[in-house]
Amino acid sequence: MFDLGLLVSSSSHRPVENYDWGTLQWLCNDAISPGSQQTVGICHIHPGMKNPIHYHPNCEEILYVIEGVGRHSFNGEFVELRAGSTARIPIGVKHNFENIGDQVLICLIVFSSGKRQTVFC
Repeated sequence: MFDLGLLVSSSSHRPVENYDWGTLQWLCNDAISPGSQQTVGICHIHPGMKNPIHYHPNCEEILYVIEGVGRHSFNGEFVELRAGSTARIPIGVKHNFENIGDQVLICLIVFSSGKRQTVFC
């Protein structure tokens, strides 16, 4: 038997982290749903802004662009991503995402750990 209260969350349980460059809203992780082995969130990046270069030492990241266009770095190499693009960021790869468009860049982000770790460079 499952405790459905641990498997289904409402918006009141989805914290939003605000930054000068945009927001991260966590939809699922071990803190929201104890025992989760994934982290899922929505990232918004304001036009002309970028998140800091960072890496994840304990998980890979899958990033799917829902709206907008941006320039994503992978260990100093750059690729343009736009709505419909999917990127896989392996464990330990230094990366960040810059919004190069004139509208908010919106991405779905998924990590292979419910306890995602981030190291800022």
